[in-house]
Amino acid sequence: MTESDYPWEPPFAGSEAEHLLGALDRLRTTFRWKADGLDDAGLRTRVGASSLTIGSLLKHLAFVEDYTFTAKLAGDPPGPLWDYAEWDSPAWPFTSAVKDSPEHLYALWDGAVARSRTRLADALAEGGLGQAVDLSGPDGRHASLRRVVFDLVEEYGRHTGHADLLREAVDGLTGEDPPAGWRPRSGDYTFGRD
Repeated sequence: MTESDYPWEPPFAGSEAEHLLGALDRLRTTFRWKADGLDDAGLRTRVGASSLTIGSLLKHLAFVEDYTFTAKLAGDPPGPLWDYAEWDSPAWPFTSAVKDSPEHLYALWDGAVARSRTRLADALAEGGLGQAVDLSGPDGRHASLRRVVFDLVEEYGRHTGHADLLREAVDGLTGEDPPAGWRPRSGDYTFGRD
C-alpha cells in the first residue's frame, strides 16, 4: 500500500490539524466515491419513505461547505452561487436538486470543496484551530475553528452513511472506502493532498 494508492487516508502520525483535516478529506472522498459517475436516474434514486437522494446530498453538502467557510468562519455571505436560493425553505437544497443536471451537481460540490480547502488553509495559517470564528452562540461566545471543522466532519459522517445506502440501491456498490487507486469518473474532484 502506497500513499498514492490511498491519497485520502489521514496520516498515521501527524499534528492535530493534519488528523482533523485528514479525517474530513477521507469522509469527503468516501462521499464523492459513493456519488460518482451517476446519471439523472441514479442521482434521483430514493430509498423507502425518505426523500433524500445522492443528488440532493451533493447540493446540500456543497452549500454546507460554502456556508461553513464563509458565514460561520468570517460572517460573509456564502457567495453568488447561492444568491438564487429560496432561503425561506430550509429544505431548498434538498428539494431543488431534482432540477439540476448531474454535471451541475458534481461541479457545484467539487467547486465548494475546493473553495473550502483554500479558505480553511488560509484560516489555519492565520491563527490555527483554536482561533475564534464569526459563529457565536446565544451567550455571545464565539466558536473556535476547531469546533466548526468538527461540525463539518459530523455532517459528512451522517450524510456519507445516507449516500452508502442510496448508492447500494442504485447499483449495488458497497464498501467502506474507495478501492486503491480510485479516481472520480465525473466532475473535477481532487484529493486534499494531490
